[in-house]
Amino acid sequence: MVDLTKEISSTTYPGRGIILGTSEDGKYAVCAYFIMGRSENSRNRVFVEEGQGIRTEAFDPSKMEDPSLIIYAPVRVRGTSTIVTNGDQTDTIYELMQAGQSFEESLRTREFEPDAPNYTPRISGIMNVKNGKYDFALSILKSNNGDPSSCQRFTYTYENPKAGEGFFIHTYMGDGNPLPSFEGEPTKVNITGDINTFTDTVWSALNSDNKVSLFTRYIEIATGAVETRIYNKNIRKEN
Repeated sequence: MVDLTKEISSTTYPGRGIILGTSEDGKYAVCAYFIMGRSENSRNRVFVEEGQGIRTEAFDPSKMEDPSLIIYAPVRVRGTSTIVTNGDQTDTIYELMQAGQSFEESLRTREFEPDAPNYTPRISGIMNVKNGKYDFALSILKSNNGDPSSCQRFTYTYENPKAGEGFFIHTYMGDGNPLPSFEGEPTKVNITGDINTFTDTVWSALNSDNKVSLFTRYIEIATGAVETRIYNKNIRKEN
């Protein structure tokens, strides 16, 4: 197991990241999703609540250039399942699962992002909390070392996840041009504290220049009760 703070802070630009796991007391299914940005367009975003999930939104609409790939719903809830992704494949998963397909089957209709030369991986997760039981899965769709003619698809499923353990997957191994895609299996990391402690830990570990927004959620496994936090670097003034 790797220390979560050290893992997140080991690079200035992990890109977008998903952490799924279980609280250290074993009572909660835990989720975190963060976005970062290097360009003004990518940094000009905030997370806002939408129904039981969230969406990205331009902080200053007048500065928004290209909304494709950066404006989407990262989190949607379908029954007892919470879907979290780094793109509009959230909607693909939701809609195709509604039509009877599985999480993995629905992602076979998608591939990495068309943002040459990076070909940013699509990372996705799903948490299932039902009748006091909890399991989750993570997926990554990536190019073959920058070759867009081949899409590599990996799905990792976790049954009866252990208390205090999480798994962390992100889009990039670090900064660079082009940006190097994530490699290997999701990293096993520690999860400590309540939702406030966990949220502060992730937010503080992210590079201060590049971090944009963070979403966290604790779902009580026994009851399905939900608690959510949203941190945005861009803060809107109240009227």
